[in-house]
Amino acid sequence: MIDVKRISAIDVHVHAELSRDGHDPMPPALRAAARRYFKTDEPLPTVDDVARYYRDRNMAAVLFVVDWELQSGLAPIPNEEIADAAAANPDVLIPFASVDPSRPDAVARARHMIDEHGVKGFKFHPNLQAFFPDDRSAYPLYEVIAEAGLPALFHSGHSGIGSGLPGGAGLRLEYSNPMCLDDVAADFPDLQIVLAHPSFPWQDEAISICLHKANVWIDLSGWSPRYFPPQLVQYANSQLRDKVLFGSDFPLITPDRWLADFEQAPFKDDVRPLILKENAARLLGLELPPKPPIGETCA
Repeated sequence: MIDVKRISAIDVHVHAELSRDGHDPMPPALRAAARRYFKTDEPLPTVDDVARYYRDRNMAAVLFVVDWELQSGLAPIPNEEIADAAAANPDVLIPFASVDPSRPDAVARARHMIDEHGVKGFKFHPNLQAFFPDDRSAYPLYEVIAEAGLPALFHSGHSGIGSGLPGGAGLRLEYSNPMCLDDVAADFPDLQIVLAHPSFPWQDEAISICLHKANVWIDLSGWSPRYFPPQLVQYANSQLRDKVLFGSDFPLITPDRWLADFEQAPFKDDVRPLILKENAARLLGLELPPKPPIGETCA
């Protein structure tokens, strides 16, 4: 189990990019474009690489893949591989599953991952999976996730995947407008929804939804904190202080880089531990250490 008192942070947005047998589920042109966009040459990590990397940094990682085989023609890294790695590394890995809502057996796949593999949440990428999150055809899948009391994390805003390619490689940004999740949050008030990334160019919409809907959160992955929109920092320091989460987008952005830039960003000292660990612990149902009485400090 994750020892929340021991770890320094919980990264809620971490990708496994290479299967244990060497399969890369991202088309080469998109992989190269993403590396150019993020200016990274980090090696593609397997699930085992991720466990070692985060254990070395005394952090926990929410780990997932993206199932978009119906669009890409490439099989994803199996959700079972994520779950197996988390079972072998329960001190550092928190497994999320990914199921394309367009799969005819999407509900059965989700139930299998919940009942048989104990996943702790689900990841959606509307751009890659080519669906609007408020499409009613996805609602049976959300019902299963909500019934299990698990969170659902959705990519929102601009995507580095496809950036700079002709036609964006056919990927459509409109799917990731966070307003598409307002209906979902209203229709599933018990479903905890995470808007992944600063939602450029719809940052104000994301903030509004998160302010209005008690079951909506924002993760800060995919951008260096030095480039966060000022209104995002303002609300993270005030009305949304309990609903904003640390995420890196590893390996495209490393937690080392993100945290170094976070140190220089204008976040309040009493907000930083909420973002880095405490908010994610509440979202994920992890046990937080008790706060010391006023005038005392933790040992």
